[in-house]
Amino acid sequence: MPLNAQDKGAVVKKYQRSTSDTGSSEVQVALLSARIEQLSGHFKAHAKDHHSRQGLLKMVSKRRKLLDYVKTTNVEGYRELISRLGLRR
Repeated sequence: MPLNAQDKGAVVKKYQRSTSDTGSSEVQVALLSARIEQLSGHFKAHAKDHHSRQGLLKMVSKRRKLLDYVKTTNVEGYRELISRLGLRR
Protein backbone atom coordinates (compact mmCIF):
# COMPACT_ATOMS: atom_id res chain seq x y z
CA MET A 1 0.00 0.00 0.00
CA PRO A 2 1.67 3.21 -1.10
CA LEU A 3 1.18 6.47 0.75
CA ASN A 4 -1.93 8.34 -0.30
CA ALA A 5 -1.55 11.70 -2.03
CA GLN A 6 -2.44 13.77 1.06
CA ASP A 7 0.11 12.07 3.30
CA LYS A 8 2.78 12.22 0.62
CA GLY A 9 2.11 15.92 0.03
CA ALA A 10 2.35 16.64 3.75
CA VAL A 11 5.71 14.88 4.01
CA VAL A 12 7.05 16.69 0.95
CA LYS A 13 5.87 20.06 2.25
CA LYS A 14 7.51 19.44 5.64
CA TYR A 15 10.94 18.43 4.30
CA GLN A 16 11.31 20.39 1.05
CA ARG A 17 14.08 22.95 0.63
CA SER A 18 12.04 25.35 -1.53
CA THR A 19 8.46 25.57 -2.75
CA SER A 20 9.18 23.63 -5.96
CA ASP A 21 11.39 20.95 -4.36
CA THR A 22 9.86 17.49 -4.59
CA GLY A 23 12.83 15.22 -5.20
CA SER A 24 15.77 16.29 -3.09
CA SER A 25 17.59 13.68 -1.05
CA GLU A 26 15.98 14.94 2.16
CA VAL A 27 12.49 14.58 0.71
CA GLN A 28 13.28 11.10 -0.61
CA VAL A 29 14.56 10.00 2.80
CA ALA A 30 11.45 11.40 4.50
CA LEU A 31 9.13 9.62 2.05
CA LEU A 32 10.99 6.35 2.50
CA SER A 33 10.82 6.76 6.28
CA ALA A 34 7.05 7.31 6.13
CA ARG A 35 6.63 4.23 3.96
CA ILE A 36 8.87 2.15 6.26
CA GLU A 37 6.79 3.21 9.26
CA GLN A 38 3.62 2.20 7.44
CA LEU A 39 5.04 -1.22 6.56
CA SER A 40 6.26 -1.78 10.12
CA GLY A 41 2.67 -1.51 11.30
CA HIS A 42 1.62 -3.92 8.56
CA PHE A 43 4.00 -6.59 9.87
CA LYS A 44 2.45 -6.49 13.32
CA ALA A 45 -0.74 -7.87 11.80
CA HIS A 46 0.87 -9.98 9.03
CA ALA A 47 4.00 -11.54 10.47
CA LYS A 48 4.44 -14.10 7.67
CA ASP A 49 4.33 -11.65 4.75
CA HIS A 50 7.85 -12.33 3.52
CA HIS A 51 7.44 -10.71 0.10
CA SER A 52 6.64 -7.36 1.64
CA ARG A 53 9.48 -7.83 4.12
CA GLN A 54 11.89 -8.13 1.20
CA GLY A 55 10.59 -4.83 -0.17
CA LEU A 56 10.98 -3.28 3.27
CA LEU A 57 14.62 -4.33 3.42
CA LYS A 58 15.23 -2.77 0.00
CA MET A 59 13.64 0.48 1.17
CA VAL A 60 15.77 0.52 4.33
CA SER A 61 18.89 -0.04 2.22
CA LYS A 62 17.96 2.76 -0.17
CA ARG A 63 17.28 5.12 2.73
CA ARG A 64 20.66 4.25 4.24
CA LYS A 65 22.43 5.02 0.95
CA LEU A 66 20.59 8.33 0.61
CA LEU A 67 21.46 9.25 4.19
CA ASP A 68 25.11 8.47 3.51
CA TYR A 69 24.97 10.77 0.48
CA VAL A 70 23.40 13.59 2.50
CA LYS A 71 26.04 13.09 5.18
CA THR A 72 28.88 13.49 2.68
CA THR A 73 27.39 16.58 1.04
CA ASN A 74 25.85 18.42 4.01
CA VAL A 75 26.77 17.24 7.50
CA GLU A 76 24.65 19.82 9.34
CA GLY A 77 21.64 19.04 7.15
CA TYR A 78 22.17 15.35 7.84
CA ARG A 79 22.13 15.89 11.60
CA GLU A 80 18.99 18.00 11.36
CA LEU A 81 17.27 15.44 9.13
CA ILE A 82 17.90 12.44 11.38
CA SER A 83 16.80 14.40 14.44
CA ARG A 84 13.59 15.52 12.70
CA LEU A 85 12.85 11.99 11.53
CA GLY A 86 13.78 10.44 14.87
CA LEU A 87 16.30 8.05 13.36
CA ARG A 88 19.15 6.60 15.38
CA ARG A 89 22.71 7.20 14.25
